[in-house]
Amino acid sequence: MTTPVTIIGAGLGGLVLARVLHVHGIEATVYEAEPSPDARRQGGLLDLHPGSGQAALKSAGLFEEFRKLILPGRETYRVLGQAGNVLLDLPDDGTGERPEAPRGELRQLLLDSLPDGTVRWGHKVTAVRALGEGRHEVGFADGATVVVGPLVGADGAWSRVRPLLSEALPEYVGVCSVETFLFDCDTRHSASAEAVGAGSLFALAPGRGLLAHREGGGTLHTYAQLRKPQEWFAHFDTTGAAALTARVVKEFDGWAPELTALITDSDTPPVLRPVFTLPAGHSWDRVPGVTLLGDAAHLRAPNGEGANLAMQDGAELGQAIAAHPDAVEAALTAHEQGMFARVAAVEADDDDFYTIMIDDAAPHSLLALMTGTELAS
Repeated sequence: MTTPVTIIGAGLGGLVLARVLHVHGIEATVYEAEPSPDARRQGGLLDLHPGSGQAALKSAGLFEEFRKLILPGRETYRVLGQAGNVLLDLPDDGTGERPEAPRGELRQLLLDSLPDGTVRWGHKVTAVRALGEGRHEVGFADGATVVVGPLVGADGAWSRVRPLLSEALPEYVGVCSVETFLFDCDTRHSASAEAVGAGSLFALAPGRGLLAHREGGGTLHTYAQLRKPQEWFAHFDTTGAAALTARVVKEFDGWAPELTALITDSDTPPVLRPVFTLPAGHSWDRVPGVTLLGDAAHLRAPNGEGANLAMQDGAELGQAIAAHPDAVEAALTAHEQGMFARVAAVEADDDDFYTIMIDDAAPHSLLALMTGTELAS
């Protein structure tokens, strides 16, 4: 190819695409809104699945490097009651196939694998318009523009590229999360650290729950999940840390102190994260010169598949372009057909884990799912 591939978004999917293209000698440019690689925390742990996330890293030639990032013992899962009593404890016996690795370190691995200058930081895309014949003009917040050939939107839930292909918009699913972090947990937050254990914790009740996991370096990363209408936070100043903390912990009144401390003792300001999804089965007709991957294409509620699918999208699109370097439209068509079928299969097999965690039968519904037993009527 003589025309570089332009990728909007330096998330895992976009970076895997850039890396696979680089492996095959194809130039790519990635435009990213964030000013630098370390401008913000890059989420928590990711469990990489063999057929998607791990396969993508193999295609990128980075699987052995990835293995060095794996945190041992993190495939441990514990379910607690509101009083802190253990309802289920599944230790990591070393036979799991979905190892956990820090998302930020995985992203840095991908960044380090690309030639200098591949990622253009501080380039926030504000608009994209079609020019015809598969070419597009990309506009940035600083007023600059660039005309590009093959264009890939890997820019997440609120993609600026998606409107070229689809009128679909993300919709709120009725659940929001408030994210917190406790550092140096074994020394400074020992009771909470003991409650969480070696891996992941689920402390659940109807309409609310605490999801926490132990990251590297003694960090506890927690999401307080709440089933709330959008009005619950729409007119609330969520930037006020103390007020947001007080409002959230009120929803867990009477819970064990080692659990509520995951909210109240946060070493970072709490961050509200409403959960949005695109319609199930989201697809579009082929539009010359442009496509999507990851959350820009198939945003779903967190279910352990999102990052894995995004990485698989990036790897398979990169391979398709490498296989058809003189026929980009054939490559984009193959990518979309494969992605639509793959996502449809995942959606059909979705056990609705995210909703089950805090449904009206919580925590018993999750216990039944995790143990393969029938939920008592």
